[in-house]
Amino acid sequence: MRLNSAAVVAVLAASSAIDAYVHQLPRDFLTRRTARSSQLPSGPLSFGVEKKDRWQNMKDLSTALSMAFPLKEGEVSNMFEGPRPLVKERDACGVGFIANTSSGEEFGTHKVLKEGLAALDCMEHRGACGGDGVSGDGAGIMTQIPWKLFSEYRSESCPQPGVGMVFLPQNEERRNAVKKVIEEVCEKNELKFLGWREVPVDADSLGPMAKAAVPSMWQMFVKAPERLNDDEETRDGFERTLYLVRRRIAVELHDAGLGWEDNNDDEVYFASFSSQTIVYKGMVQGCVLPQFYKDLQNPDYTTKFVIYHRRFSTNTNPRWPLAQPMRVVGHNGEINTLIGNVNWVKAREKSKTLPAEKLNDLVDAENTDNIVMLCNTQDVPNVLEPLVDLNRSDSANLDAVFELMTKSRHRAPCALMSLVPTAYENEPSLRDNPEIVDFYKFHGGLLEAWDGPALLVFSDGKSIGASLDRNGLRPARYSITKDGTVYMMSETGVILDLDEADIVQKGRLGPGQMINVDLKSGEFKDNIKIKSEIASRHPYGEWLAKGRKDVDKLAFSEERLYDDATATFAQGTFGWGLEDIGMQIQDMAGSGKETTYSMGDDAPIAVLSERPHTPYNYLKQRFAQVTNPPIDPLREGVVMSVAMTLGKKESIYQVSEKGARLIHLKSPVLNDAEMERIASFAEPENGAFKQSTISTRYALADGPEGIKKAIDAICDKAVEDVRNGVEVVILSDKAAGQSEFEESTYIPPLVAVGAVHHRLIEEGLRMDTGIVMETGSAWSTHHFACLIGYGANAVHPYLALETVKQWHGSSRTQSMMKAGKLKETTLDEAQQNYRVAVENGLLKILSKMGISLLSSYQGAQIFEAIGLGEDVINTSLKGTTSRVGGVSLADIASETVMMRPESASEKAKLTNYGYYKPVPKLGEYHANSSDLAKLLHDAIGLDKTVSAATNRDEVENDGVKPKSVANYEIFKKSLESAPLANIRDLLDFESDRESIPIEEVEPVSEIMKRFCTGAMSLGALSREAHETLAIAVNRVGGKSNSGEGGEDVIRGKDITDVDEKGRSPTFPHLAGLKNGDSANSYIHQVASGRFGVTPEFLVTAKQVEIKMAQGAKPGEGGQLPGPKVSDYIATLRASKPGVTLISPPPHHDIYSIEDLAQLIHDLHAVNEKAGVSVKLVSSIGIGTVACGVAKANADVIQISGGDGGTGASPLSSIKHAGCPWELGLSEAHSALMNNGLRDRVTLRVDGGIRTGRDIAIAAMMGAEEYGFGTIAMIAEGCVMARVCHLNTCPVGVTSQKEELRKKFPGTPEHVVNFFLFVAEEVRELMAHLGYSKFEDLIGRADLLKESDEQLARVAKTKGVSLTGFFSGIPDSKEDRAFLRATPEEGGGVKTETVHVNGFSSDLDREMCNHPDVKTAIERNSGETAVSFNIKNTDRSACAMLAGDIARKYGNKGLDGNLNINIFGSAGQSFGAFVLPGLKVRLTGEANDYVGKGMHGGEIVVLPEADAGFVASESSIVGNACLYGATGGDFHANGRAGERFCVRNSGAYAVCEGTGDHCCEYMTGGVVVALGTVGRNVGAGMTGGIGYFYDEDGRFEERVNGEIVKIQRVSTPAGELQLKNMIERHFEKTGSEKAEAILDNWSEEVGKFWQVYPPSEAQSAVVTDSIVGEQVKVSARAPSQDLCYLPVGADLNADQTTRCAD
Repeated sequence: MRLNSAAVVAVLAASSAIDAYVHQLPRDFLTRRTARSSQLPSGPLSFGVEKKDRWQNMKDLSTALSMAFPLKEGEVSNMFEGPRPLVKERDACGVGFIANTSSGEEFGTHKVLKEGLAALDCMEHRGACGGDGVSGDGAGIMTQIPWKLFSEYRSESCPQPGVGMVFLPQNEERRNAVKKVIEEVCEKNELKFLGWREVPVDADSLGPMAKAAVPSMWQMFVKAPERLNDDEETRDGFERTLYLVRRRIAVELHDAGLGWEDNNDDEVYFASFSSQTIVYKGMVQGCVLPQFYKDLQNPDYTTKFVIYHRRFSTNTNPRWPLAQPMRVVGHNGEINTLIGNVNWVKAREKSKTLPAEKLNDLVDAENTDNIVMLCNTQDVPNVLEPLVDLNRSDSANLDAVFELMTKSRHRAPCALMSLVPTAYENEPSLRDNPEIVDFYKFHGGLLEAWDGPALLVFSDGKSIGASLDRNGLRPARYSITKDGTVYMMSETGVILDLDEADIVQKGRLGPGQMINVDLKSGEFKDNIKIKSEIASRHPYGEWLAKGRKDVDKLAFSEERLYDDATATFAQGTFGWGLEDIGMQIQDMAGSGKETTYSMGDDAPIAVLSERPHTPYNYLKQRFAQVTNPPIDPLREGVVMSVAMTLGKKESIYQVSEKGARLIHLKSPVLNDAEMERIASFAEPENGAFKQSTISTRYALADGPEGIKKAIDAICDKAVEDVRNGVEVVILSDKAAGQSEFEESTYIPPLVAVGAVHHRLIEEGLRMDTGIVMETGSAWSTHHFACLIGYGANAVHPYLALETVKQWHGSSRTQSMMKAGKLKETTLDEAQQNYRVAVENGLLKILSKMGISLLSSYQGAQIFEAIGLGEDVINTSLKGTTSRVGGVSLADIASETVMMRPESASEKAKLTNYGYYKPVPKLGEYHANSSDLAKLLHDAIGLDKTVSAATNRDEVENDGVKPKSVANYEIFKKSLESAPLANIRDLLDFESDRESIPIEEVEPVSEIMKRFCTGAMSLGALSREAHETLAIAVNRVGGKSNSGEGGEDVIRGKDITDVDEKGRSPTFPHLAGLKNGDSANSYIHQVASGRFGVTPEFLVTAKQVEIKMAQGAKPGEGGQLPGPKVSDYIATLRASKPGVTLISPPPHHDIYSIEDLAQLIHDLHAVNEKAGVSVKLVSSIGIGTVACGVAKANADVIQISGGDGGTGASPLSSIKHAGCPWELGLSEAHSALMNNGLRDRVTLRVDGGIRTGRDIAIAAMMGAEEYGFGTIAMIAEGCVMARVCHLNTCPVGVTSQKEELRKKFPGTPEHVVNFFLFVAEEVRELMAHLGYSKFEDLIGRADLLKESDEQLARVAKTKGVSLTGFFSGIPDSKEDRAFLRATPEEGGGVKTETVHVNGFSSDLDREMCNHPDVKTAIERNSGETAVSFNIKNTDRSACAMLAGDIARKYGNKGLDGNLNINIFGSAGQSFGAFVLPGLKVRLTGEANDYVGKGMHGGEIVVLPEADAGFVASESSIVGNACLYGATGGDFHANGRAGERFCVRNSGAYAVCEGTGDHCCEYMTGGVVVALGTVGRNVGAGMTGGIGYFYDEDGRFEERVNGEIVKIQRVSTPAGELQLKNMIERHFEKTGSEKAEAILDNWSEEVGKFWQVYPPSEAQSAVVTDSIVGEQVKVSARAPSQDLCYLPVGADLNADQTTRCAD
């Protein structure tokens, strides 16, 4: 049932436990679970006394929960070890500013503050609440100092003192001690102390958590030093002194034991200390901020500006200081490069120094200027607190560096341009501003970008502004009114009483753009004006021309380095295997692409493998999910770059010509010619870049322990060389020839480069040099990523290039080229192809983490180590998390030597290690094999020779043989006795009770309800395989999963036409059916491509899954090779047959935690009865991500292992991204427990689960449901041929070819048999452990132990230990409450309850319950019109209504027309899932995601009639509008934001201009833009047509020409289609722009460009065709028929009515 907010408030008010909190309910997170039946949960719907008390009495649950898994002596728990922003807390938010410099007197007006607070309140849904459900995650404001309010602290001699806003301890004695230290430091630094002011607060307004942790709020006032008496004009000297004294105070407080420690309730924190700005913030909701801080209600609080911020934290116990704004910045986003940025800042601090006496003078203007420009804290931490610290949030670290830059000689906009640069290369909008490009080139060489999705609002007291990240992955809108007020906000509509008639301009920030307001003059500066002004301050172009040396891509050498025998020997010593050449080199050199493979990774993790591995294989790439998005290297590569630099980097805090003196590399992958060019720069006349080469080889005779001595030697030599002025250090493992190879070994390049990099940082020398790694041990993209990620500036892969030459010259390769099996290439082209493949692979790896620039990835160490020991980490990989121990340096040395061939000879061949493809007997173990498949088939009675292609109709029971318990035991034993492969193989059970008879254990029917299938799409699987799995899982009461791509609507109904042979005319391709079977997947997946997502698909789901990541390739979108896109698959996915389908990474509408919350809200709106699950992949930090997902109102969280996946995927992604589910599941369960959120979600796990033992272990680690992927495919006939990506599956499981599909041998009974065996195995384990109910095992990690016997089997090392990690799982033996929904949510079974939307769906409920609307839906004919008002907190408006219609009539919608007229500013996802018969007209404006998933009907958005701005020049809808639309007509009288019509497959849309990436991934429909657009139009567009009005003559440079072509509108059909769509647009919106174009049509039509992909090249609108062919001009006509016009004909009266009504 639907639960409106009024009902919730009424119930809550009845509960005496929280009477005090009713007035401040969470604005939109007031969402509760409701049973799927129509009954409310029993008992009062309240926050519950128990939970309130629990939060009030417990600062951190993790300290109160005991461990389930005891530690070994000397060990510490390391589950949450790592940087705080990664493993403990991440955040997102809503942010904005208001500036008015003309109204009021000198100090502004109170109105500005009131409007800011009101706007803050209207963004409550972008924030979240703490674990008590009441305390906010954080809200705050920054303003000008309210001098009227502080009049008693001002005087003639000190009209504007410095004001500190300080959080002090509640304990009075401690507080007084802190105050004394602060006063003493101020006095010592000539700041005359004027007094303390206790800030008036109302603590009763706080929630329990906030109240328990609230500091004592004080303000302090100081007078400027006399020495700064000439500073009044700029106040720069005073501001620097206040800044440095604040950092000095932190040191003194720490020394006195009074500082802010991580777990200290008595925190001391300066929210601000300035003579210009002040910050009020706290752990509150936005509406509570002015209630808590009484100053904010005082009319004397006046200001010219306000920055406001509302925070969403993944942690339920957020802290007061982490609220924002920070001291200069309000940040909405996440810095993906944070670890690297912090490392480089520390390296800079180490490398600069000042005499101690200078550092101690924090007053003299010149001296303080020098201090902030040199910024030394590492060598003298006793003077100033460290600038950056990974225990702080990413926002706090960014703020610290930004603040320091503003205190040096950077103006605030300049500092932000340097820190967060735009993608300036080939940017059309900067073509006329070369000075801006030069600015970015100069600063890009000095400073690695702080990269990640970010909307940054900033003020240094002199100006106020906002800037967006280079990808535009945050919404940012602004309005300017007649009185000069500038309103900038994350969402439009937050200023409720803003009159449209007063607005003179509406705009938005595009990717990398900035706006700025001068707080003195009031001047508003747009992106180009402010940046040009900043960039013109220095002659950057001249400096670059003089100082920078460029290394462009040069021709490759054809000369061989070694003969074949030596080359093969060298390859062997460096760890190459036959597969690396036969798969990777062949694909990379042959076609310029990485190898694509399938079936996930079923080989052992490197540390457990019995085969030798390079150190790279112990590292797993991290990736973005939920809190920040991956980006798209395939379609949005325009914002990415692999350029790097070499040389000495000057200070970022002071700008001089010396900063331009660097070597600039076009590519980080260097060849011989480029190495020679770099060497030439050592000449005095050519730059004098001094260089040295250090060999990383050492004598084989030194033994394994020799590696440590060798590492010390190369580090010492590097330090010596750099001290002597060397600016390019080349680390080389190259051997001169065979004899040197035989006598020496080498330090693995990852170990070598990491050790030198960190040693140079320690010595303060890293900024003075660049490192080139010259190595034979780098060939895969992952290898290059590791080397650069751990410090290399560039890599010379000499042996990889040698191998390309060897491969290209081989007779086999030449024969394949001649036979047409490989494209013919020259040797130079093959080497170029190889480099292109590496570069593209690097871009893909960067993009997975949401990083755009390789220079930001360098040294960022964005990996997790699995199986590396402490000495390896401390030597080479400092700061990298390694949670299960592993190999030592000596072990690595031994493993390196194991790879060596015995000898070199002409006939010698490389070892085939079988890491990718199984090699029987000799190669690496693979858990899934043809042998395993045969054993399982024998157990479940499957004969792969029986199919529709053979004799199925003639044999009994469709060839299903009786299942065999004995054969299942053989199958099970084969896995138990196999080589070690997974972390769970090192665990064993240890019960706390006696065994029981199996008869006492719950039946298999109950256990199987927890079984699910993995998300394997129809397309990746054949129709037979997909439907058989769904039917089987439905039979046992489990949950089947549709995967990405949709399902046939016929599957939504039960099968009732089965004959006695088990055949159904509805499903003639299936066998073994029963009446009552259902092929409808329980879980319907919504992925980033939105393939197959329609309203009917959503409402027929019992659960909807959001795919944030997938095990085979986390951080990437799905892909379906063209040969697998049959007519049937193309129909389901609204795409073109034979065209490869690549889903974008999940960033278009899921680019932050609050955007995921919005998508969850959308899905809960369209189908209230279905729970929403979110699929994540195991990685460090998944615990805090899971907490954010729970707070975002997901019902289920799925944790997938990195070894999963069945479909096509890049090989390096399969092998090197994602971690074992044992780690991710345990961390997620523990974090949810520690944060009091575990009872809000069900945990599901999948990834290589094969047996009952796996399920029992997963249960004990916290999982409640269990997914089967590859093993379920084997159970229906898969034989592990591993050709899924090739469409050649021999048994039709993963092929779309008709002849192969007929060979499909499986039936539902086979799969059911497998599930029965697994469930029975679980029962046997339960009986052995003494447990009768399965749920009693869940979360019981105390029943697990490390197996000494299994640990002894680890061949490589004795360093593996699991107790440190698994000790982090809380002991839940006694407290089992997490297995039920929360008391306030009814306390029922979690799987039977679903969250419902709160306050923000009230408008939807009002629409659905309107009598006229109900009547119209029932009547299903005629015209009905109703009207409503809307505000920005009304989200997903019309989605519930669309769901109601879809449930009754499916995708075809209504036969009549339901006209919904809406007035106001719409919240996110306005018009989501609108379908035929539903016409929505919005007068006002809308935010992001308008028309998301639109399937039909109509959406019209137009401004109010009296609006004071020009509609065609103003933004009216936000980003990602019509994302995933499959039909319908859309008209917006105004401009749209970024990513308009991404993945549109059927909508006909007209707007008056767009941002970047218009029509990206479009597969159908028509788009008309009547104004300018951003760049990258048509990227990945494989269907549909676009028409673009080219006003400025620059459209051509904005098109991504990789796929699409452009031409002027050249056919009658095209002109007819375009003109009629514009006519319809004018009639619907009254657009002045459309009218002007139509009035001068004959001339204006020539200004349009038509964009089309190859699939549309023969359509009538593109190519001349005969009169009479039908041309579509509207997605739907009012009659609901497709609306066509004959080519060359005019509209008749009837058509005019139908198409333009």
